[in-house]
Amino acid sequence: MTVLVDTPPRGSTRQPPENVGAQSLAHITPNWFGAVMGTGIVATAATTLPVGATVLRPFAIAVWVVAVLMLLVLAIAFAGHWFQHTDHARAYARHPVMGHFYGAPAMALLTVGTATLLVGGDVIGEHPAVWTDGLLWCAGTTIGVATSVWLPYSMMTRPAGDRGVAMPCWLMSVVPPMVSATTGALLIGHLPTGQVRLTMLCACYGLFGLGLILGMITMTLVYAGAVHDGPPAGAAAPTFWITLGLIGQSITAANLLGGAAAGVFDGDQAGIALGLRVFGIGYGMVMAGFGTAMFALAVAVTVRAVRRRMPFALTWWSFTFPVGTCVTGLAALGKGLDARGVEAASVVLFVALVAAWGLVAAMTVARRRELLAP
Repeated sequence: MTVLVDTPPRGSTRQPPENVGAQSLAHITPNWFGAVMGTGIVATAATTLPVGATVLRPFAIAVWVVAVLMLLVLAIAFAGHWFQHTDHARAYARHPVMGHFYGAPAMALLTVGTATLLVGGDVIGEHPAVWTDGLLWCAGTTIGVATSVWLPYSMMTRPAGDRGVAMPCWLMSVVPPMVSATTGALLIGHLPTGQVRLTMLCACYGLFGLGLILGMITMTLVYAGAVHDGPPAGAAAPTFWITLGLIGQSITAANLLGGAAAGVFDGDQAGIALGLRVFGIGYGMVMAGFGTAMFALAVAVTVRAVRRRMPFALTWWSFTFPVGTCVTGLAALGKGLDARGVEAASVVLFVALVAAWGLVAAMTVARRRELLAP
């Protein structure tokens, strides 16, 4: 799930902001946070693998540190973008393509928060890590729920000729609640027992439903648009991978919430916990089939674009976060089923994720001036 080039969608009459000058801050748009998402998910995914707790932990800590630094730098730069280039920032927020990426800052906060909880404790201590994750979860969830309501509403109320055709980037504004459900599940075990844990579990399932329903509606529109008008091409082609983000993230959320339910329901209510766990496993198996089909389509769309000389852009970060959610989803499902084959698949996919992350990160650094240019 991540970034799109600053161009209007097919069928849109609105154009992105014109040249805003040579200042770098003028072009720190929300899609840059896709880089934080893609980096943070590498650290998170590493801890979910069968060997993640030992072999990969030093690597995960190093990547987490990079993600934290990236988040801090981008947060400051993005604030400067709004304060120094307010008119352009508002124009980007109203843009029918770029506006959807206001879900990216929320998911960046949530991803870094989860990585802090999982590996950051080795550096800053367990309690500071839990509190940091809690604060980032609250901030990310607030922003994410707001974007999941505000951006669809803004699309509904704008002139018909200015809405464009449904594109994968539309998922960026409605998927954040699903990320909140996933990351919130990991916090439940650190909360006081009783009503506090129950409230958090219920809230996470509510966020799961919000992200799933809005996400599937949007994905249906995206799929129909791709069939009718053709898949994203050129620099926009990698965004087709965003569709995998909802699938992988929802499988992860369903299984983590099912596991967390055991710490909420006991005694006479133990059957509820068992039922939620069974739901998570069943949901994961069903969605894995859908995910396999979408993965194949994403590969085909990418190969088609590469053959047509797909240019490098921030869209390439779409190769990271969505794949990372598939890694965590398969790892959680494999653990729930005790299925060695599923766990092995998560390891193979993680290797591909790290390779993609390394390539995209290196190219982003090498072409940073070009990416920040008007």
